[in-house]
Amino acid sequence: MKNTLVIDLDRCSGCDSCVAACKHENQMGLGVVRNHVSAVGPVGTFPDIEMYWLPMQCQQCENPGCIEVCPTGASYRDEETGVVLVNTEDCIGCESCLKGCPYGVRHMDPKTNTIEKCTLCYQRRNDENWEPACVHNCCCGARVFGDLDDPESAASKAVAAAGENAHYLWDPASLSPTTVYILSEKTAKWQDEPVEVTRYEKQ
Repeated sequence: MKNTLVIDLDRCSGCDSCVAACKHENQMGLGVVRNHVSAVGPVGTFPDIEMYWLPMQCQQCENPGCIEVCPTGASYRDEETGVVLVNTEDCIGCESCLKGCPYGVRHMDPKTNTIEKCTLCYQRRNDENWEPACVHNCCCGARVFGDLDDPESAASKAVAAAGENAHYLWDPASLSPTTVYILSEKTAKWQDEPVEVTRYEKQ
């Protein structure tokens, strides 16, 4: 099972509704986030300038570096859903997993000294139609959630429809991230390598 997010960057407006929804759903305090939205670019030479918004959260990698380097087994993959999680009772706050993740999507909670990350709203997994809060509250309809191993899932259908416009983040450590970003050249050219990213804090 490969539960993950498919995010349509042609539709993303950078409004941060996903960030606010995540913080509310998971009751996170100031300074703690599980996702963020950054501006990629602008790139190019005037007047041919391009930019797009890039939401970032756990990439639900097939070969998670965070799990490999965790000394206590606190970072693990749930066998039933395939979601990468953190058991806070086993987390000792050593931050090894932060170094094992090249995407910068794990954060230390200063109140608990344990690691916070996107769980795809795992607490909702028993709902009839499991859907993360960021997906439910995306005002642009840019987010889809589902099992990429199921060709009938909304996520799989969105990826299939996107064709060559479906992209994955750069993968320097062969972790195989599963989060899919859809971006067509009518909006901007996908940047295969990290470029200048502007992150706006709106906590």
